[in-house]
Amino acid sequence: MNQGSNESPRTGTRKTSAGVNHYENFPVASFLCPPRFRPAICAIYWFARTADDLADEGDAPPQTRLADLVAYRADLFACIQGQPTSQRWAAVFDRLQPVIRQFALPADLLTDLLSAFEQDVTKTRYASQAELLDYCRRSANPVGRLLLHLYGVRDAASLQQSDCICTALQLVNFWQDLSVDIPRGRIYLPSENWATHGVTENQLLSLHVNPAITALVSASVRSAVALMQQGAPLVKKVPGRAGWELRLVVQGGLRIAEKIRQLGFTTQVQRPKLNVWDAAVMAWRALWM
Repeated sequence: MNQGSNESPRTGTRKTSAGVNHYENFPVASFLCPPRFRPAICAIYWFARTADDLADEGDAPPQTRLADLVAYRADLFACIQGQPTSQRWAAVFDRLQPVIRQFALPADLLTDLLSAFEQDVTKTRYASQAELLDYCRRSANPVGRLLLHLYGVRDAASLQQSDCICTALQLVNFWQDLSVDIPRGRIYLPSENWATHGVTENQLLSLHVNPAITALVSASVRSAVALMQQGAPLVKKVPGRAGWELRLVVQGGLRIAEKIRQLGFTTQVQRPKLNVWDAAVMAWRALWM
């Protein structure tokens, strides 16, 4: 997708301004999104996706990635303050600046996202569940809070439910992507959980299927599903079409978890993807939430 277009991102494969293709399981600014919010949601999406690419994509060494993210952060601060940016990422910040001004977006949520992407460059292991959840607090939860800010839903209970949904989506994404992340040297499964299930780092790096790893992934998926269900009542608080889109997002996360289960929790060797039938299942389940 051309980043300079007015198209809204959808599920499927999309290309960023850096020319990187991405497969997306979940809808972003779909037809269910209220039209007045689509430009804002797309601006937030491209801001986050471009920063993620700077941290993760290509062959640049870590010092180059960090330098790029420092420059990206400087452009964000200029954008927040209504000042000119470097124009290096004009397609991102020319969209984002009017959105920040129009909706008074909380700057700390945008900077939290950047801190998570910066962490991705240097941190490839997580010792505890608390460490992983702190990463999700900055890498996933700000997106949900930004969207609720747009919709005018800002009470503490709703924000907490949004955090549950966003963290659950992030965790489900981790657990479906073991076959992608581990070969790149990144293991999001906390090492304290390895010990609980008798799994070693060498076993994970081998990408072989064994009962201990299967049990570890199964427990991780169950935890993510429980978190998603904890946040699910939020779908009844978000007004109108946006609430229906949130229903589909929740059902998308739950469906991916279900497909991981159908694969026998062996995502270190295969990655589940959603198809047309899955979309129909998600829509039916969303209707009955």
